[in-house]
Amino acid sequence: MAGESDSAANDRGHIAVRTLAMPADTNPSGDIFGGWLLSQMDTAGAIVAHQRAQCRVATVALDGMVFHEPVYVGDLVTCYAEIDRVGSTSITVDVVTTAQRGRTGKNVKVTKGTFVYVALDAEGEPCSVPPELAE
Repeated sequence: MAGESDSAANDRGHIAVRTLAMPADTNPSGDIFGGWLLSQMDTAGAIVAHQRAQCRVATVALDGMVFHEPVYVGDLVTCYAEIDRVGSTSITVDVVTTAQRGRTGKNVKVTKGTFVYVALDAEGEPCSVPPELAE
């Protein structure tokens, strides 16, 4: 993954968020706090959902969150996001997160989750997700 461009896609999806795990993001045990990682993943999913909905989106559900490995200070965290399903007002996004270990450079899958977003109009009410545009 080193050197992979932000627009690159692979079997995990497109890179939506990439950040460095810092000491301020740790839990009392010294590992990266799961809530921080969940926030990065929700942000990644929301970016992809927003791009597809072409309007404001809000998280309405998180399904199937699984932590495989811890994240450590100094790891380069990458969230890959891919749309799984589009409903009339909702978008389901699969997010896979990897960590490039700061000390070894090894890439490991650390977590995955499925996020559901609802498209919202200017008044904050659910609205229709437009049809997908042909490329």
